Amino acid sequence: MTIQEIIEATRDLLDEKEAAQVLDTSPGTLSVWRSTGRYNLPFIKIGRNVRYRRSDLLAWLEKRTRETGATA
Repeated sequence: MTIQEIIEATRDLLDEKEAAQVLDTSPGTLSVWRSTGRYNLPFIKIGRNVRYRRSDLLAWLEKRTRETGATA
């Protein structure tokens, strides 16, 4: 991986507050989802910090898109 690729990849990382804004939820909700495993939402731990890739959030939203009212 080149330095430019690393720089581009880190621009895609969002902190918990930014990720919550993308998903229209609260940082506390994201914390609960992580700790309970309620949703398979990928995240990255860097020491004590949690980061989310914007691309992972958008892919997760896309997987949850429904064409009908079915919840399964």
